[in-house]
Amino acid sequence: MAHIMKRGFSTSSALAKAQLVKTPIQVHGVEGRYAAALYSAGHKQNKLDQISSDLNNVRAVYKDNKKFQEFVLDPTLKALKKKTAIEAVSNKLGLSKETGNFLGLLAENGRLNKLESVVSSFESIMRAHRGELFVQVTSAEELSSSNQKALSDALSKIGKSGQKLTVTYAVKPSILGGLVVTIGDKYVDLSIASRVKKYKDALATAI
Repeated sequence: MAHIMKRGFSTSSALAKAQLVKTPIQVHGVEGRYAAALYSAGHKQNKLDQISSDLNNVRAVYKDNKKFQEFVLDPTLKALKKKTAIEAVSNKLGLSKETGNFLGLLAENGRLNKLESVVSSFESIMRAHRGELFVQVTSAEELSSSNQKALSDALSKIGKSGQKLTVTYAVKPSILGGLVVTIGDKYVDLSIASRVKKYKDALATAI
């Protein structure tokens, strides 16, 4: 965590760990560690809303600007060159110092290619921070309006009283059939693809 929590985050790994603000939900992977570090720094500096707004702007540019996307994902560019370029982009977009420093840190550590997943992870943390419950339902083909309504009605009962529930629907043909339901930082895999994998694993063990 020491390499994440430097340059405005912390200079001491021991101190950083001791003072790290706990995220309201668990996040995983490299992107989760960076997002958690950013959340902790933003929380202590009372800049979470500003950082969240900044990252939404960055994600919009990432999605709409093919050149920027290629730059972010380019594995051949040296870290220092990426850092200099992303800092220039940050200034052009008018991002806060905290967000600009964080993006520079991602580039410096060779993690800028994780930008989209880091932003998504930070967004998940912020939803929980605001007391929102985010649910994503993934199906192999688009669900009918009646099926979506039935699912939304059923899911509305899992939230706490007064909790804002946001349900989004995504299509992913590779799951073959069934549903994958992500609720906050947890998920339920009811897809055919996962069942097929279980059958294959069972057969491989039996043979």
